[in-house]
Amino acid sequence: MKVRPGHPWDITPREAMALQSRLAEKIVCRDDFGPIGRVAGVDVGFENGGRTTRAAVAVLAFPSLQLETAAIARQPTRFPYVPGLLSFREAPAVLAAMEQLDTPPDLLLCDGQGIAHPRRLGIASHLGLLLDIPSIGVAKTRLVGTHREVPDKRGAWVPLKDGKETIGAVLRTRLGVKPLYISPGHRICLESAIDWVMACLTRYRLPETTRWAHRLASEKPNRP
Repeated sequence: MKVRPGHPWDITPREAMALQSRLAEKIVCRDDFGPIGRVAGVDVGFENGGRTTRAAVAVLAFPSLQLETAAIARQPTRFPYVPGLLSFREAPAVLAAMEQLDTPPDLLLCDGQGIAHPRRLGIASHLGLLLDIPSIGVAKTRLVGTHREVPDKRGAWVPLKDGKETIGAVLRTRLGVKPLYISPGHRICLESAIDWVMACLTRYRLPETTRWAHRLASEKPNRP
């Protein structure tokens, strides 16, 4: 698939924060998608002591959740680790992996935040906007916001709020395990984001999209 960089990536953290605020104004938090037959997981790992970024995209058929295709891209890590700016560190390699796909997936589930972000532009929102693909943030930890305790029931969720604004949901995907932090990335509403995460689950805490992408992004490279 053809991928455009969208904007310069060689910028300072201060410039990145300002860019996030501008891009966040373009995010659409309502359903804007057709039939979904291919769902993709996105995850990023690091090699060589963090000097190399390794991005993985796993595309699964839906509803079977069987792996259809995958792509991995490695690039030198060019942006420092700054909480809230991880997409500037990780997204260039993800875009390179996406470019290897013959056709774009219908939905992206990203290991990270969507709008549940101080400037409402986590990596799921950033990628969804640049690729113009509906996207969901599926994070294992909270970046911003407060919430009540989530009932210990599969599928139970409570709103994640930042002040009076609902920015996501804290979702219990399995009994007795920590919940996930779900937020719209782009071109999807919160309720649909929750439904799609649940639809991509099997018997694990994480959706199959994330499990496949994490495996590809973090497995040790083969050595001769």
